Amino acid sequence: MTAHRSFLPDLTPWRASRDFRLLWISGAISNFGSFLTFVALPVQIKELTESTAAVGAIGAVELIPLIVFGLYGGALADALDKRGLIVWTEAGQGVLSAILLVNALLPEPAVWPLYLVAALSSALVSVQRPALDSLWPRIVAHEHLPAAASLNSLRWTVGGVAGPALAGVVVAYAGLGWAYAADLLTFVVSVVLILPLASSPAAREAAKPSLRAIAEGARYAWSRKELLGTYAVDLAAMFLAMPLAVLPFLADELDAEWALGLMYATVPLGSLLVSVTSGWTGRIHRHGRMVALAAALWGVSIAAAGLCGNVWLVLLFLTVAGGCDMVSGIFRGVMWNQTIPDELRGRLAGIELLSYSVGPTLGQVRSGAFAAWWGVRASVWSGGLLCAGAVGLLALCLPKLMTYDARTDEHAARVREQRETAAAARPQPQT
Repeated sequence: MTAHRSFLPDLTPWRASRDFRLLWISGAISNFGSFLTFVALPVQIKELTESTAAVGAIGAVELIPLIVFGLYGGALADALDKRGLIVWTEAGQGVLSAILLVNALLPEPAVWPLYLVAALSSALVSVQRPALDSLWPRIVAHEHLPAAASLNSLRWTVGGVAGPALAGVVVAYAGLGWAYAADLLTFVVSVVLILPLASSPAAREAAKPSLRAIAEGARYAWSRKELLGTYAVDLAAMFLAMPLAVLPFLADELDAEWALGLMYATVPLGSLLVSVTSGWTGRIHRHGRMVALAAALWGVSIAAAGLCGNVWLVLLFLTVAGGCDMVSGIFRGVMWNQTIPDELRGRLAGIELLSYSVGPTLGQVRSGAFAAWWGVRASVWSGGLLCAGAVGLLALCLPKLMTYDARTDEHAARVREQRETAAAARPQPQT
């Protein structure tokens, strides 16, 4: 392989699996629409309330559904057909987009439906994500999982860059209704694309959804200190240094309202730049060290963005932060997918969902509250510095995370053998 090709994404999962292609395309389309709403919703709450705390409260209303349905959704993903869960939750998201559209078209839009939709959307995502995360290892060969993780990151970041950038223009010049309408359309297209997916029934050893099954998954996670390390690092990074809730106010403070869409797009842009040059990730084996290093650099970059008074430097540092977050995310995903057994994958995916979703959700509340008390820029830079310090402390306290090596880890070897046996016993995926 030539040097420049080694940095390009590995397309083997795309070529080898029809179901991977369908999920990738449908996800790219629905993610694009979701990012339109991701920008439009806080902007609408800002317009209706003019309160940083009210915008930050989006995270508060999302939190309980995220915790409850994340854990139970993981148990459902292990016990039910994953395809069915994905299809029905995707359709439900489309219904919620329709509710936002109707509310936006009212002469006097209400605030409470915005919070209601945010809570219900959190519940649906919490049921869907464990099913999706536990499906990837079934439709992608074990040795191709790092490439699949990079391609999935690319799918997310394409929508994350284009959606917010376009949302800023659409909201400013066409109105919120157009953003919600576009989101609704993308969910319709996504559902049509995923209907042909092959069924993915529960593993023979899977437990029925229950509190006992959830507890079994939690016990397994607790026994894997390197996995706990990835959860703890991501929680700290997102809780302490997630600035998205205050970006509308930061744009105002920098006298750069025109840059709001760009601010929302910069973190996904940094992620995209890493995704399209992700060929090198397959050659890294000490994944835990990369998780911690990238999370610490995320915090440093966010702190720099908060300290800058120039909007272009703010955009630059937010882009760097997005790249660091993607590096951390890729190696977290590889560790999870390569070491967790199939019969526990859904429940562990539910715990993973909490680790990478509760942090940003609480982070919105933290950043909004800090901004209300001490100012917008102080909220951003202080969170970044706290993040870097917290990740450094966790790295010292979690030796198994820092010494993890995919070449020698016993769990990775056991899962590799399990998947090779399962692959030999069933027909190859359609091409």
